[in-house]
Amino acid sequence: MKVKKGWLAVQVGLEEEEEGGSASQKFVIPISYLYHPLFKNLLDQAYDVYGYHTNGPLKLPCSVDDFLHLRWRIEKESGPNQHNHNHHQHRLPHALIFHSC
Repeated sequence: MKVKKGWLAVQVGLEEEEEGGSASQKFVIPISYLYHPLFKNLLDQAYDVYGYHTNGPLKLPCSVDDFLHLRWRIEKESGPNQHNHNHHQHRLPHALIFHSC
């Protein structure tokens, strides 16, 4: 998969889902996501599960549905066509709990 400059390929899915017949999915995300506090939590979990060295796209131990919700939250905070790093907007609400992330 060829990815444009400033973007990153990720593979999302839980091993339990793959065994149950639901395969993981690949997404291309802006690199700016790597600096978002919600995404940083997911990166920490990816390190715990996979370590730093994996072949292929960055693997994220998260259900596709939870990843889509996370992406929606980041986009909502960033506004349309923006991926800023305004830390005043990045509060972790109590209601934002991922079951698999």
